[in-house]
Parts: sequence; structure tokens; C-alpha cells
Amino acid sequence: MITTLFKEVGYSLSKLIDDIEMGEIGLPDIQRPFVWKNAKVRDLLDSMYQGFPVGYFLFWENQIGTRKTRQIGTNSHQRVPNLLIVDGQQRLTSLYAVLKAIPVVRENYETEHIEISFRPTDGSFQVCDAAIRRDPEYVPNVSALFAPNASQYRIVGDYLDQLAAHRLKSGAEFTARERKDCEQSLQRLFNLTSYPFATLQLSANIEEEQVAEVFVRINSEGKKLNQADFILTLMSVFWEDGRKELESFCRAARQPNKTVASPFNHLLEPSPDQLLRVSVGMAFRRARLKSAYSVLRGKDMDTEVFSDEKRDIQFAKLQEAQSSALNLTHWHDFLGIIRQSGFTGANLISSQTTVYYAYILYLIGRIELKVNPSTLAWVIGRWYFMASITARYTGGSPETFMERDLAALRSITTATEFLAWVERVMAAELTADFWTVSLPSRLDTSSSISPWLFAYLASLNLLDARVLFSRKHTRDVLDPAIKSPKAAGERHHLYPKNYLARLGFTSTRDTNQIANYALVEWNDNVGIQDTPPSEYFPKYWDRLTVKERSDQAYWHALLPGWEQMEYRDFLEARRKGIARIIADGFKRLTDGETILPEVDTLASRLSRGEGMQAEFKSTLRVNLHTGQSDSKMEHAVLKTIAAFLNSKGGTLFIGVGDSGEVIGLDNDKFPNEDKLALHLDNMIKDQLGGAVYACIKTTFGEVAGKRLLAIECAASDKPVFLKVAQGEEFYIRAGASSPALPASQAHDYIQQRFK
Repeated sequence: MITTLFKEVGYSLSKLIDDIEMGEIGLPDIQRPFVWKNAKVRDLLDSMYQGFPVGYFLFWENQIGTRKTRQIGTNSHQRVPNLLIVDGQQRLTSLYAVLKAIPVVRENYETEHIEISFRPTDGSFQVCDAAIRRDPEYVPNVSALFAPNASQYRIVGDYLDQLAAHRLKSGAEFTARERKDCEQSLQRLFNLTSYPFATLQLSANIEEEQVAEVFVRINSEGKKLNQADFILTLMSVFWEDGRKELESFCRAARQPNKTVASPFNHLLEPSPDQLLRVSVGMAFRRARLKSAYSVLRGKDMDTEVFSDEKRDIQFAKLQEAQSSALNLTHWHDFLGIIRQSGFTGANLISSQTTVYYAYILYLIGRIELKVNPSTLAWVIGRWYFMASITARYTGGSPETFMERDLAALRSITTATEFLAWVERVMAAELTADFWTVSLPSRLDTSSSISPWLFAYLASLNLLDARVLFSRKHTRDVLDPAIKSPKAAGERHHLYPKNYLARLGFTSTRDTNQIANYALVEWNDNVGIQDTPPSEYFPKYWDRLTVKERSDQAYWHALLPGWEQMEYRDFLEARRKGIARIIADGFKRLTDGETILPEVDTLASRLSRGEGMQAEFKSTLRVNLHTGQSDSKMEHAVLKTIAAFLNSKGGTLFIGVGDSGEVIGLDNDKFPNEDKLALHLDNMIKDQLGGAVYACIKTTFGEVAGKRLLAIECAASDKPVFLKVAQGEEFYIRAGASSPALPASQAHDYIQQRFK
């Protein structure tokens, strides 16, 4: 004999509403805020009015006073609920809110009254708006019909009198038949309180986890439940405070607070499920929430066995990860990295998923692997830029790609390994063909929210670009904190739409191409209107100096004579130019160098500090602490050279301290510079091989009266190994460091870098 966990009970709508009002029925903390749109509430009332079934409710019999409950809406009630709603909360909340005229709590944690209008002449329902409120044909808010002291006789009479007066005034007839139909429609609406509902009531004897499991198994009507809902359900049962922390954080992130520190920002308005993904990714190295749900229920992923002890351990991990994810210092430091990468506001974020996945990597690097904060900022900024322009997490299955990345990170235990993995992935994605072939091809789109359009605008921010025909910075006109009726900068069609129409290009797919857009000031956009580019361009171009024209032609990818080109040829050429700007933006993130330096001297290069393509060493061979020659100093020099050769090249400066201060070459105690150069040559020949000389250039120079040596390394076309006593080591450049790759990782990197 099968023992069922429920019994069936019949209710009328009025009985349900009365029980809610008296506090007999309540909302358990395993439910969500009210998520239905008002139009869906309208449709629910219409279905009931037409006599259609609208589903059942699932209740849980409460053991009085033993469980935490959240009341429906914002009213307080008289007693501890005997029944808790497990399924059907959205429908019952809708009906209770409308019949009792109380506000509901929305997903953004604000309250709102649901106003549904009814037109008795045809029995139709509408979401109330200003026009309906003025229309005598409607009862503007049906809540008034169900008020405690409402007189049905007076309501019907008042409505019919007002409608008759309106018809008379407008010269239309209000027939006796219509009057009778209206009376019947209103009476039918009043009778909705007798609408019958079937309810299934779960026994009070079953445990919270069983109720959570029932909730998960239900195919709910309305908003379909997802894996995030399931985990939030478990949190409500086993870690209520954790769920409340998520909700509180998300609520605070939507409103500025001038008195205390808060998560508010101009990039993201997080939801609990998005931040939950971050915590799950950090705690369990998992992107698929389905797997995380099993883990949090106490499932051993190897043995498939569930246990309370395992569940408690996993929730402890989640609690620790969530503490890091909601830490305001971490949150704002990470968002600052995104802004410093050129993506200054929500108007440049094409995929929030990509941002949250980058946040997972940031937290893993910062909290677990203890990556140097400066290096981590540099790495995560470049990672986010790479993930955006490659659409890494915006394809058919973002979870699959992130699951793969997190799986790779499960075996990484040190900061060096983490940095090496990041560089290896980026090198595999951002090949020469990507910049010159793939990216221009992807720019062939008219999407206004394209990640490549946003990457171009971010690159303009990074390159300190000005708006076309203007001296205003793109960063300023794209500032999300500035709200104005007219945007400071607007997307201008370089070939105006009406002009293109005269040329036969009428589809938005042609006219709204990314390559046909440029940022201009709004008054310039108005002034240009539909003028052909060959006419307006010289006029506006003459405003600028020769240097400004050169810079703007570069920033906005405008070839000489572009205004005279055939439109499709112009688009193809400009896509390549925009791709070069995006590449230069990424280069600016990578090495920190300006793309168009006015003077490139040794002093200016040193002033930029160490980075992906620059490193400083105080000496070639002498340990400054002991004053003696030290093979460790020579090894540090050689591994840096090898790392530059195996990556994208770079320059090693000898005779320069970590801060960039030139200390000179005298500490190495060579009789002259020729002897120093000979010693370096012998080191390279013995431990790196003579073939690398084709990629190396050494230059002596002087800064502030002191001599230094610059070893310029070009990217090698073959892998370079450093010979040591134990065999060979393989180094790459990762940020401002030169980590050695383990054999397996070195093999993968070589396959990707030197193919």
C-alpha cells in the first residue's frame, strides 16, 4: 500500500481569502517574491470569469509555532498560520492582493498595488492605466467591488448611471439590452468569490527537506522554476539568514545611499540567483547549478550517497563563499576593475553573465589563491575584455563554458598556476587570426547591444579618445551617472539613413551597421541630419587641428577619402579599422602603454612601470644583499628573457630597481660594458641557445646620469627552454611575473602558442 503525503480539500475563493486574512494560511520562507506581471493577473481573473480551471494549490499543514513564515503581501495577520503555501503562491497572492486592495512585494523589493479594470459591456479585463481611469465604460479598479463595506446595489447603479450619462453626452444610445448585459456581467464578477479551488495539503509530519523536494518536483504554472530557485529553496530551509543576506544586498544595490557603504553602483543590479551563482562557483568550482543543488542536499558526487553531515559541510562552504561574494570591499574592487577596463557603465555591458563569471575568477584568485591584488586586477580586467569580445559566455550554453573553466581551476592551487592558466587561455583565444579575420567578421552586425560595439566603445575609453568632431572625451559622454534629456553623445550614422535610402539601402541590417556608427555630440548629430558624408564631413573636419584630425581618424577608424567610398567598401574597411582599435584597447590593458606616444624614450618607458612587456632588474649577477655574485640573479634574468620570448615579447632593463629608479650598472662590478655584454651573451648561449639571438637586441643607455642595459626581446616563433641542472624549464609572461609551467601545461601552451 502506497502512503500518500497529502490529502485533497476543496475551497471557495472567499474561504481562501478569509483564511489568509485571519492568518490561517501563510507563506513559508521557501517561496519567492511576487514575480507575475499585472497582465498575467488580468488573465487569471479573465479565466476565472469565463469559468475555466486555473490550477490547484499545494499547502503544508503547519505544526503551530514551529516554523518561520512570511505573510502574503504587506498586511499583518492575527495568528500563526495553520497552512503554508508551497505551490500556487503567485496565483493566490494575485487574488488576495486584488480582492483586498493590498500591495505586493516585487522582485526589486518595492511594493505595488495591482489595479485591474473591468468593462461590463463586453466582460473584458485590462490592466488599469490613465486612459482607462477616465473612461466611463470601465470599472477602473475591481478591488473596489470587493471592499468590506461595498454595496453591490450602489456600485451597479452608479456605474449604469455614469455610463448612461456618458452615452447621452456623446450622442450614443445606451439600450435596455446593454443595461441588462452590464448588470449580469457585474453580478458574474461579484460571484467570483464563489469560484471553487482544489487544494492538496501536505501532512504536518513530513520534514522541511521533504517539502523542499516536493516543491522542486512540481511543474509550477506561471514563472517556471529553475535551479537557482531550488537552491534558494534549500537555503530557506537550512540557512535562512543566508537567503536574507542575498535579498538585502540586491535591494541595497538598486538604490544609492549617501550615509553608509552600500553595494550600489552603475554597472550591475544583481539578483539573488546571480550572486548565488557566484558563491556556488567559488565554493564548489561548479557553474551548473543542478550539480550544486545535489551537493547542497548532501550528495557525495562519487558515491551518490546523501548524508546530513555532508550537507552541513557543503553549506558551510557556501556560507564562506557568500561572505566573500557579498563583501563590499571585494564587490567594489572588482567593479572598479571592470570600469578600468573601459566598460564604464551598464550601457556598455552586453552580458551580465560574463561579469558575474569574471567575479568568480576574481574571488578565487583573491581569496583562495592569494594573487597579488595589483596583478589580479590587471589579469581580471584583461580576462573580462577577452571573454566579452570572444562571446565566451554568451553562446548557446554559457554554463558549459564556465563549467569547463572551473573544472580546469579545480587542480590549480597556487597564484602562479592561476596566472599561467589565464594567459594560456587568452593566448589560445586571441590569436592573430582572431584580430584580423574573426573580429572584423563579427563586426558585420546591426545589433545595438553587440558585445563588439561595446568593446569598441570601451577601447575608445581606454585610448583616451575624443568624440568625433569634438574635444569631449568618450568616457565623459558615456558616463552612466549623468542623466539628461539629451545624451551628451549620440550614435551618428556616418552615412545617414535617408541618404542611404536614396542609394537603395533601406533595411536596418544595412543602415544600422556598427561600422556606420560614430559617437558625436547630440547637437552635431542634429545639424548633420541627412546630409551626404561628402558634404558634411569637410565642414566639421575643418574645426580640428592637424594633430586632432590625425588622432580622430585613428580613433574613429576613418580612412582618407572614406566619405567618397562606395558604402559596402566603406563598411568593410571600417570594420577592419574598428577591430584594430579594439586590439589596441586590449594592448593598452596588457602593457599599459599609450598607442600613440609622442616621445618614446628610455625614461618614458621606465615611468610606465613593470607589466606584461616590461621588467626591471637591479643587477645581472650580483646579489645586493650579500654583495657577491649569485647564480640566482642570473637565473632570474634568463627566465625573464625566456618568458618574453615565449609570450608576446618585452624588454628587460638591467640596472633599474623595482620602483623604476635607475641605480646603474656599477653594482655588477664589470670592468666595462663590453665585459658585461660578453657575460650576458655567454649566459644566453649556454642556457637558452644561440638561436634566440635572432629575437634579442641589447642596448646600453643613460637616464638621470646613470647607465642601464635594455634587453629587447621579440616574440619567438619557436618555444624556448631554459637549461638548468635538473633539466629544462619553460617560462611564460603572466602580468608582471614570469611563472614556470608544469610539463602538461607547457605542452598545451606550446600547442596553442606556436601552432
